[in-house]
Amino acid sequence: MSAETPATRGRFTDWRLRFRAWRGDRPFWAGLFILFGGFPIAYFPYANLQLGHLTLAMATTAGAGSLIIGVLLIVLGISLWFQKHVRVFAGVAAILLALVSIPVSNLGGFVIGFLFALIGGAMAVAWAPAAPPEADAGTGTAVDGVSNGGPSQAPKALGENDLSGTIPANGANGRHSAG
Repeated sequence: MSAETPATRGRFTDWRLRFRAWRGDRPFWAGLFILFGGFPIAYFPYANLQLGHLTLAMATTAGAGSLIIGVLLIVLGISLWFQKHVRVFAGVAAILLALVSIPVSNLGGFVIGFLFALIGGAMAVAWAPAAPPEADAGTGTAVDGVSNGGPSQAPKALGENDLSGTIPANGANGRHSAG
């Protein structure tokens, strides 16, 4: 292979770049933290921990509550990955479930699950989608070099062809349209 031969990307590199783009478009880390917070909350009430010859059983009457809280946190974490528009609801629900897990689930899964769920919930509430890349007015290409269709496919002005009367550009917000 000479220096002039263009290098082709491998299958792993393509997969990694696609995963990176997918991960960057959603609150991935918040979902991962919430997911990791659900496992110890659901696991520890049913586990028998061995400390030498001493068996530490954490089975409590709140084992069902711990299982429900843990499973709900896992579902909220996964839903953040695939439905990013529920980020505020999922974040607030994760924070509330983490707080409820303190008295219900052995101090929130020995504080590990509580902290993961609390941090993940705060990250989910704070996450905002990235702004679309700005386009160069003359060439129709975005800053990163990807074409956005050029000036011929520019979006219509706000308020043009708006039949609902709810766009603020019209001077109406839709509150007083009932008559």
